[in-house]
Amino acid sequence: MSDAYLYAAARTPFGRFGGALAGVRPDDLAAAALTGVLAKAPGLDPAAIGDVVWGNANGAGEDNRNVGRMAVLLAGLPVSVPATTVNRLCGSSLDAAVVASRTLESGDADVVVAGGVESMSRAPWVLPKPDRAFPARDVTAVSTTLGWRLVNPAMPKEWTVSLGECNEQLQEEFSISRERQDAFAARSHRLAAAAWDEGFYDDLVLPVEDLARDEGIRPGTDPGRLAALKPSFGPDGTITAGNASPLSDGASAVLLGTGEAAGRIGLAPVARIAGRGVHAVEPQRFGFAPVEAAERALRRAGIGWGDVGAVELNEAFAVQSLACVDAWGVDPEIVNTRGGAIALGHPLGASGGRLLGTLAKVLRERRERWGLAAICIGVGQALAVVLENVSDEVGQG
Repeated sequence: MSDAYLYAAARTPFGRFGGALAGVRPDDLAAAALTGVLAKAPGLDPAAIGDVVWGNANGAGEDNRNVGRMAVLLAGLPVSVPATTVNRLCGSSLDAAVVASRTLESGDADVVVAGGVESMSRAPWVLPKPDRAFPARDVTAVSTTLGWRLVNPAMPKEWTVSLGECNEQLQEEFSISRERQDAFAARSHRLAAAAWDEGFYDDLVLPVEDLARDEGIRPGTDPGRLAALKPSFGPDGTITAGNASPLSDGASAVLLGTGEAAGRIGLAPVARIAGRGVHAVEPQRFGFAPVEAAERALRRAGIGWGDVGAVELNEAFAVQSLACVDAWGVDPEIVNTRGGAIALGHPLGASGGRLLGTLAKVLRERRERWGLAAICIGVGQALAVVLENVSDEVGQG
């Protein structure tokens, strides 16, 4: 079997809900990310791409009908380039990369692009069809932006509470204070702003429309300011709009290939996909699911936490991020060193690709060999991927 390598990564800036990217269709965002990552390999013949695997969580509006294939066509790639769309909710683009890596390892292709997209601003309202014709009653349009909708009545009530309520339960279970959550959120904004100011994201993010930077970063955020925000899920809660990720729009992509494909791609690989892990728990405990997903990925890579030099953990909520970091016992200073989703944004289907691209660059920057990307997923799942830095920028660890 061949190994799967990451050769390049690119993403759009992540826009705020109703913000600068709200006027851009999700299939156009996807095409922009796909075009952007392929521009980094100008010597690659696009016809050599064996498959495109694309992540998308909602798929209820303009991102319907296999948005991965729509991106291929809108990007002007040869019509012979195939594409599929996968949906593992928040983990969709990380799942796309996992699927792509297995495709490479099995020998079914030697060059695959993986990525994902979400426009939460443009997610439509939907009207379910009535149980019988000609209903005389009013009907309610349901928002598809986030969370449960059109719930099957057979689902236990404790499974279908809101994402915020799920994480308030996690807060109670692990006694993670509001103060810790706000400090974690402020750190995310501080590190994200510094990363942009230092040019870290300049070669990872391609401008779209008039947006060149992630729109949600608030450089002046501090714990004191966050402490003034009201709880979002009950008067005694700890989760606020300031210590949870915002609704966002954006797309991401990674160019993957076998080692043997380096000549065709025209680039040297920067990281090897060394381990993968998926885990599931009760739906309301989804925020804690990355704990075991990461352990599985590390075991499959043949390493332990002592080998890991960088972690990219999607910050869906500060409380669940802290619960995972605490459970791993990892040094918090190696987690999300260039900001996280609380500041950068969390366009559901695109976040996993962002994690991989950022992790690969952080590993090179810090000259670390091993890194881990992990993401929690609504309805009780999580994914994790271990990357091995194979660039020249690596120490002896």
